[in-house]
Amino acid sequence: MTQDPNVRSQVEPTEVGANAAETGERDLEAEPHDAYSDHEVQVPGALEGHVASRLDPDAPAVLEVEDLKMYFPVKSSGLVRRTIGHVQAVDGVSFQVPKGGSLGLVGESGCGKSTTGRLITRLYTPTAGSMMFEGQDLAKLSNRAMKPLRRDVQMIFQDPYTSLNPRHTVGAIVGAPLAVHNVVPKNKILPRVQELLEVVGLNPEHYNRYPNEFSGGQRQRIGIARALTLNPKLLVADEPVSALDVSIQAQVINLLQDLQREFDIAFLFIAHDLAVVRHFCPEVAVMYLGKIVEIADRETLYAAPYHPYTQALLSAVPDVKQAAIGGRRERIRLEGDVPSPINPPSGCRFRTRCPLAQEICAKVEPPLLQVGPRHKVACHFAGELGQHPATPVTAGLLGVDDQGSPSASGPAATEVSTGPGYAKEWFDVKARQMTSQAGTA
Repeated sequence: MTQDPNVRSQVEPTEVGANAAETGERDLEAEPHDAYSDHEVQVPGALEGHVASRLDPDAPAVLEVEDLKMYFPVKSSGLVRRTIGHVQAVDGVSFQVPKGGSLGLVGESGCGKSTTGRLITRLYTPTAGSMMFEGQDLAKLSNRAMKPLRRDVQMIFQDPYTSLNPRHTVGAIVGAPLAVHNVVPKNKILPRVQELLEVVGLNPEHYNRYPNEFSGGQRQRIGIARALTLNPKLLVADEPVSALDVSIQAQVINLLQDLQREFDIAFLFIAHDLAVVRHFCPEVAVMYLGKIVEIADRETLYAAPYHPYTQALLSAVPDVKQAAIGGRRERIRLEGDVPSPINPPSGCRFRTRCPLAQEICAKVEPPLLQVGPRHKVACHFAGELGQHPATPVTAGLLGVDDQGSPSASGPAATEVSTGPGYAKEWFDVKARQMTSQAGTA
């Protein structure tokens, strides 16, 4: 069985892995720069009809996550195993996924992206926080109460080789959810399975084959078919194309876009590849060591990121045009290693690798502050690349001085929202005052 050679696809400009920020040489870039505006990578057989997904700012939230935490206990060795610490895999994450829309979640390996996805699907039970889905808090439901909701919240796993049971046929794998939830009569399961296989671009007559008889791209399509079996409202896609080559990646991304438009499915799209995320997700959240450090609409995040970690990720984009004429574009160098999630740094978790870090960064954790209509950032020195302020912009809001010590004047009177979603007013980091779309407050 082979892929249709007439399938054509498009991935938006260039590829970049988030882990690229961890390796190679980087220098501080002089001026703000859209890392994707100067070059493109053409995927074989690009299809013009598959344009980047668009943002609907008025769409209601199908999922609202607030202050979500997941701590894994660390046990001591010996006969009596005591808890001696916790791995803070996810620590206070808040975001919204719009109905029928997509939110991208990016960051280094080990930052907590996949754990967040597994919490939302309740493969893990969260330590704290809430996950509101259509009026119900997924974090507080028992396994029995979660069963009906599993029809609406499904997951596409990262590895198509280990997520499919090699002892079961494709028909048994895709048809299992139908049998478990009694969606259709037993004599209707096979026709439904064949229909789903055809929807994802596979031969419906191959339902009796085993996973080892398919290629990686075809296996991932089988995983997508399984996730679509129950007509979910929310799909958690955990790096669905990372194990595939570029041409197959484009086909799978275009397939997911088609399915999203046809069935009005919302996506939490977890990935390393910032180019794929830019094409598929109108909004993107950046995670570092269990926390979201920046979240914004696609145009804002890629053109003018405010957090130094996001700027480091985008500076790692290969510049094809620059390579053609010789030389290289200067990049941001991140010093040191990622701290242990068992004992993360005090204050800002990125401060041990941040070129902007000052005393306040060690004393006070920066809030995820809204700094634009659809832009939030967690940084005391938030600003565009090359225009970071010399003094912390958050000091007055947090009631501390520039060194992070309690201010003599006491806490600020203005309260700034740091929960999920976006408020009509936000904090202008340049003017250092509250503002709104109507003007300065």
